[in-house]
Amino acid sequence: MPHESRLSFSREELLANVPVKQPLIVGGVRCHGGFDADGNYHSPRTLWRNPAVRAWQEQHLRTSPLPLVEIPDDAVPPHSISAEQAKFLIREGVREPVVRILTEIAIVEGFGAMIRELPVPPLASFVREDVTATALEHLTRGLFEAHARDEAGWEQEGGHRQMWNAARDAALSNPHISPEIFAEVMARRVPEPAQMFPALDAPVERLLRFMVNVLAIEVFARSTFAWAEDVLSDPAVSDAPVEAGSLIRYIRSDEAPHVEYLRTALSEISARTLYGGGKEFSGKEVVDALMNRTLRAMIRRRLEEQPASMRDVIRRTAKRADVEDIIAHYDALATPWTAPARFVN
Repeated sequence: MPHESRLSFSREELLANVPVKQPLIVGGVRCHGGFDADGNYHSPRTLWRNPAVRAWQEQHLRTSPLPLVEIPDDAVPPHSISAEQAKFLIREGVREPVVRILTEIAIVEGFGAMIRELPVPPLASFVREDVTATALEHLTRGLFEAHARDEAGWEQEGGHRQMWNAARDAALSNPHISPEIFAEVMARRVPEPAQMFPALDAPVERLLRFMVNVLAIEVFARSTFAWAEDVLSDPAVSDAPVEAGSLIRYIRSDEAPHVEYLRTALSEISARTLYGGGKEFSGKEVVDALMNRTLRAMIRRRLEEQPASMRDVIRRTAKRADVEDIIAHYDALATPWTAPARFVN
């Protein structure tokens, strides 16, 4: 059995599954994870991954004065459309906005496969201190690959992309999916920002920025899970409240290892010295700066861009003479939230 005193693991160990009695079958497709003899769900690839991450976290806390990297709760806004707003739209027969949100989430989950393609420069080329037996050392030894498989599936096994689609189809009885949604998601992809630390090689900052961004996305997703479970578990608006709600809970369970390994690796970076271009940098300075920029951008999108986009979708798809009244009622059901002053430009 896994033992948390270990700090080095093979790729095969980090991809190993907890033995299960029954697989998770969704819409006739075998998805990852499964159930033990008592019916408890077990997330995929966590036999060794979970104890490994706990061991690396304990090592960091023993050897560094810095705490683990944390995105504070007050920096995480509620979901861009509240559960009450979503339920109101469904009850009014304006289902397209909710269908689009769920479809877009599934599409973005599919993009998670790209994490396995992320170039990782040799760690010794930019980290001054030793990284043996750390989460950092294992990014390309199973951690990124496990993350990619969780999100997009692997071979004949479905992942989060298939599970989100299945939850949507069950709850909303196989709604029509506009072929424009994928193109719209692709069109919104954010261009690569300017380097904050030009002395570091571009691939180094790109790696750290990617890890910070994905961690923030995973933490912000907590409000998305709460929103989706609330809406899709409500029998007043969901055609399959038990099945759809359970799928969201399984996905939420699967995402927990992603948050933990990313914050562990970024904590290890924060506790070390980075170098490049003849200069040295505090890893904490680099991680904090990248995190602050990411959080500012994500908060702005949730507070400004996403609500405006949702109103546009309602206007385009409601096909009702009283659409402005619908939007006014919709706006009144929004969850009030004020961004902390430190994240306001």
